Amino acid sequence: MADTLTRTAAGRLFSRPAAVASCIGFVLIGMLQALYGPAVPGLRAQYGLSPSAAGLGLSLHFTGGVAGVLAFNAIHSRISNRALLSASYALMAAGGAGFALAANWPLALAAAFLGGLGFGGIDYGLNQLFAVGFGDRSTAMLNVLNAHFGIGAVLGPALVAWLGPDDYPYAFGTCAVLAGALILCTGGVRSEAPPLSPAERPAASGGLLSRVLVGFLLLYILNVGVEAGVGGWEPTHLETVGYSATVAASATSVYWLMMTAGRFLVVPVTLRYAPERILAVCAAGMTACLLLALIPGAAPVAYAGVGLFIAPVFPTGLPWLNRALPQAKRAGAWVIAASMIGGVAAPALLGVGIEASGIHAVPWLLTALSAASLVATLWLIALTRKASV
Repeated sequence: MADTLTRTAAGRLFSRPAAVASCIGFVLIGMLQALYGPAVPGLRAQYGLSPSAAGLGLSLHFTGGVAGVLAFNAIHSRISNRALLSASYALMAAGGAGFALAANWPLALAAAFLGGLGFGGIDYGLNQLFAVGFGDRSTAMLNVLNAHFGIGAVLGPALVAWLGPDDYPYAFGTCAVLAGALILCTGGVRSEAPPLSPAERPAASGGLLSRVLVGFLLLYILNVGVEAGVGGWEPTHLETVGYSATVAASATSVYWLMMTAGRFLVVPVTLRYAPERILAVCAAGMTACLLLALIPGAAPVAYAGVGLFIAPVFPTGLPWLNRALPQAKRAGAWVIAASMIGGVAAPALLGVGIEASGIHAVPWLLTALSAASLVATLWLIALTRKASV
């Protein structure tokens, strides 16, 4: 990975230290998001909350995330890239410290929303800048960047487990300190990204542009729906078909680890193949794995396969989006915001389907989402080919 950073950062939008700091920034946002669940027992003891009330912390975090994506996108043209990242880290620092020190639950929720704003700014800002900031290696670097989110998502719960749920404020305080330190590491981010070459600017306009944007929105909502659906319902499905709670929990951890590993493993592939080709293979692969999950004996391995195939989708799709719609400056923000909304809504909507069909239907429901994602990918390939003619 260090060699990739060295060769790609030179002369690009990011200096090498700034690229490394950005990867640490994604460890931070992965860690911050993953802290809320393990902290629930401590929150309930601290504030006397019901389980559903304690879950509002993560909901406010995601609400702030969507607002942060849209707000920072709206002002990005009027502020520098460095100012965008610095302001986002400052909001995360304030939110993390506020959540750790809040005297009551309403103040803690306000702090979660504040931290979510910064989370959304970093998620939008770094994804958008990496998508255009490394030339023909942008897809590879986006996968490296997003793999670090997974590292943070593993470290967050591990930190709470080490400290104990009652000491969750120290975990949030650690995130606040790290966010503050990262403000000092934004000096190596340039204001202007290298322009796209004429060959990378397909001419989409009018109705075709709208259909391409709708296609990307569908693709991201469906894929994040599958991602969150597997993460949320895999343990329950595995227990229902005969696995112990320990095995089910371990298999779910392997699923998330495979998502992290998949983003590192796909880096050399992105240097040889176009993003749309990679995404088509990923959609077909995860659909096949979800069908395999219908066989109880193969289900844990099948879900791990889903993690491996779905891993590159989010980061690999963004360079394709920027190439297909260079004139739609807000397109990246809309698909990132849509992915957040999909991640919140999908587990609940799947729950409705599961209530009607039973737990055994989990792989079928997820397969339907994945197959729809494959159809959306193939449709987008056809649309973007028309745009480039």
